[in-house]
Amino acid sequence: MKSDLFSSEYLAQQATEPGMTLQNAKSIKYAVNGEMHARQGSMIAFRGNLQFERKGQGIGGMLKRAVTGEGLPLMAVRGQGEAWFAHEAANCFIVDIEQGDALTVNGRNVLCFDPTLAYEIKTVKGAGMVGGGIFNSVFTGYGKLGLMCEGHPIVIPVTAQQPVFVDTDAVVGWSAHLTSSLHRSQSFGSMVRGGSGEAVQLRLDGEGFVIVRPSELKQEKASAN
Repeated sequence: MKSDLFSSEYLAQQATEPGMTLQNAKSIKYAVNGEMHARQGSMIAFRGNLQFERKGQGIGGMLKRAVTGEGLPLMAVRGQGEAWFAHEAANCFIVDIEQGDALTVNGRNVLCFDPTLAYEIKTVKGAGMVGGGIFNSVFTGYGKLGLMCEGHPIVIPVTAQQPVFVDTDAVVGWSAHLTSSLHRSQSFGSMVRGGSGEAVQLRLDGEGFVIVRPSELKQEKASAN
């Protein structure tokens, strides 16, 4: 059988070493040799001897809760083999976190990560009870973190001279050492007249970066797995 479908661009190659790599722009491949963690329902294929376990409690003391701030449960993947992860054809990215780094990520954008990364759910300071930024996931330690984003993300530098204001439904993540606070950009008169739809944002101050996606939050679909 012949087809462009069988070209090297689409063909899954055998892994040469353990760990996470991009299969393509829409999926991440993980060569498992022991254990890794992923969003429940995100596995689209695997080969080898792997077991997938839903976790209701912490994994090895690193996960203090098994659900992210957006209510997305996680699973442990154990054994020897290869697994592919994706979610609704979102764009995928790999962040290499080094010792001393700290990255705050919205739970809905987490796809998978190395077990060497420590993970903690924290309340976003200053966010109050507004939008999708109430709880976020803070990753520290060392290892690779697989992120997903609807559309092409925008990385905006934050400086002491130029704070950045982000919609809580569009934010993907930011440097964990940035200071967050609530910012109201809409006047009371505008709210009375029906509002602009952009009443409250998260303000980020300090030195670092923030990642936003070119769309706002959509209601999560129920997991098929």
